[in-house]
Amino acid sequence: MLSYGQSAYAVEAVESFQPLFHLLNGDLCYADLNPTVQPEVWRDFGNNNQTSAANRPWMPCPGNHEVEFNNGPQGFTSYLTRYTLPDNRVPGFGGRWYSFRVGSVLFVSLDADDVVYQDAGAFAAGPAALTPVASTGHPPIEPGTSFYLRGYSGGAQTAWLERTLAAGRRDESVDWIIVQMHQCAASSSATGNGSDLGIRQEWLPLFDRYQVDLVLNGHDHDYERSFPVRGADADAGHEVATGAVVNTLRPHPVTTTDSGVFDTSQGTVHLILGCGGTDAPLDEYGTDTADGQRQAKVFTRSDRPALTSTPGVYARSPADAVEDAIWSARRDTSTGYGIAVFDVDPAPEGSEAGGQPSIKVTHYHAVGADPVNPGSGVKGAPAPDYTEFETFRLVRPRF
Repeated sequence: MLSYGQSAYAVEAVESFQPLFHLLNGDLCYADLNPTVQPEVWRDFGNNNQTSAANRPWMPCPGNHEVEFNNGPQGFTSYLTRYTLPDNRVPGFGGRWYSFRVGSVLFVSLDADDVVYQDAGAFAAGPAALTPVASTGHPPIEPGTSFYLRGYSGGAQTAWLERTLAAGRRDESVDWIIVQMHQCAASSSATGNGSDLGIRQEWLPLFDRYQVDLVLNGHDHDYERSFPVRGADADAGHEVATGAVVNTLRPHPVTTTDSGVFDTSQGTVHLILGCGGTDAPLDEYGTDTADGQRQAKVFTRSDRPALTSTPGVYARSPADAVEDAIWSARRDTSTGYGIAVFDVDPAPEGSEAGGQPSIKVTHYHAVGADPVNPGSGVKGAPAPDYTEFETFRLVRPRF
């Protein structure tokens, strides 16, 4: 379920650039949606990506679809069994979040399932109970049951994050801090999930305090880039149901000039890179019909399963609020498939760059790969050709 032939081309595209390593930001294979054949789905995923992962590390973070019924206290046993990840030295939570250093870049991989309001883990919708494979010995899972993880670490992950970011910024040999997590603080996908207030409340203040340069997300199956953001605009959202004002803590853009060069000491850039290989691209984006502004959905409270009008069938609601997405700088409306390539220039003092480190980011997209393109309605097919969509540069002055 959710498999698509673009997955093979995506792996080939990654490998064609011969990167030092590859960041894979959650929802790896959707085994949770295939409860009778979960091990086989993980096997097929590994067989596909080994053409690259055999040659270089693939560094993942967990997404909501790594949360599987009957797979450990947070449902991550399948995920954790298949990856040997850096030790976060937090007892009981190994592999769920971690950091690693490459050159002058500190990478921080998080599990946003711990802080988001959205209930999006494993779910038995009904009307029939979800019956696991008999050999597992597990009982059926009743309709309306979901695996909701918000707060599972009891604040341990956020405390670890602050220690890690503070140490990184104290270290004069660290130029860049890049965060990877699955769910989004700044997504304006109309057909996808959107943004989550939980991340904005728990982690964005830390990103501001310690000047995180770049945040990479999945969750929505498209490509979107924010302007650099710092701080929040109060009372900028409203409830979908009532129109009442909601404080969505909308990320505040420090500039809305899309110059192609951004000083991340002034604000953090968010990238949605959920464009790997599912058969559900989400490259349709929100617009406020009242003022024509870009619009984002925002979860500001949990969307636990509720009975629908169909007897025995449960559903989880979409995001409850919307806001004008003034932080959104660039969205790919032509396809939901692509990869991003990052070239880090340390720019040692005395170089032509004048001692100013930079990261060149190039997003390559596979035009025509959408099963049905939302803009044209034309049915596409998996495509091996990845062409440049945009290139921009991040800079950070050395003080």
